[in-house]
Amino acid sequence: MIKKIVFGLTLIIATACGSNRPVIAYTKSKKKPAKSAVKTVVKTAEPVAETKPQSVNTVESPLDNSTKTANSTEVLAATTRVKVTTAMVLEYIEKYKEIAKKDMIDYGIPASITLGQGILESGAGTGPLSIQANNHFGIKCHKEWNGPSVNYDDDTEQECFRKYSEPNESYRDHSLFLTSRERYSKLFKLEKDDYKSWAQGLKDAGYATDVAYPTKLIGLIERYQLQKYDAEVLGKEYVPTAVSSVENKTSVAEPSSDLHEVIKGDTLYSISKKYNISVEDLKKKNNIPDFGIAIGQKLIVK
Repeated sequence: MIKKIVFGLTLIIATACGSNRPVIAYTKSKKKPAKSAVKTVVKTAEPVAETKPQSVNTVESPLDNSTKTANSTEVLAATTRVKVTTAMVLEYIEKYKEIAKKDMIDYGIPASITLGQGILESGAGTGPLSIQANNHFGIKCHKEWNGPSVNYDDDTEQECFRKYSEPNESYRDHSLFLTSRERYSKLFKLEKDDYKSWAQGLKDAGYATDVAYPTKLIGLIERYQLQKYDAEVLGKEYVPTAVSSVENKTSVAEPSSDLHEVIKGDTLYSISKKYNISVEDLKKKNNIPDFGIAIGQKLIVK
């Protein structure tokens, strides 16, 4: 067993009995973490610190003159919850667009969907899981995985997530993941440039539990005009489309001072800690008879 201190976490590397697959577990270190450390939380309600915004030169978005600003930022929330600049998203697109186009040719998944999911799930490559494991799509180990992994808190504590040696492997595995599972088979009967139906189909097939997942994904695709890469692969003429009203719904707003909207990973206990209110008071204010809350539910917290 080997221990290392990384970003305020104790990194424990061990080899499971009877297996040659390395397993990496992250546990809290007694040493207080530095303020600049990235909070290792996956799909939880707790906010992740803004990812290096002061060190990135922001640029105005060329896609929507009505909303662009010199310091425009966006909150991406799926596997991670991080703030990124327009420049960071555009850099991510430039870096991975050819991989997404090739995977569209090889596997039939729209490049716009692959890129959009990569941006959303990895926080444009800045989320903890993508940094530590090169996992850009939040894919868990599942029973068939026999490669390296990292343990990470998600729906339950210390769940197993796949770890890749480089992001390209994550992109390929994302394609294999969708093409090898029966529950996604209906997607491949859709038109290859029908990104809206693909986005909804992913949610319906269980890729994400977030009810707003299709809205967020479609918003990203339209705001950054990712559908043009579908047209390039299909040999069609691309006509830029106006950003629809769904675009304004993709960012995750900070909770108001009086209400909290329940998201995946929330519990009454975590919400009570966030707003410094007891669980009992929280239940009384919202007429909650037990501990059941639902995603999208708005709770009075003041």
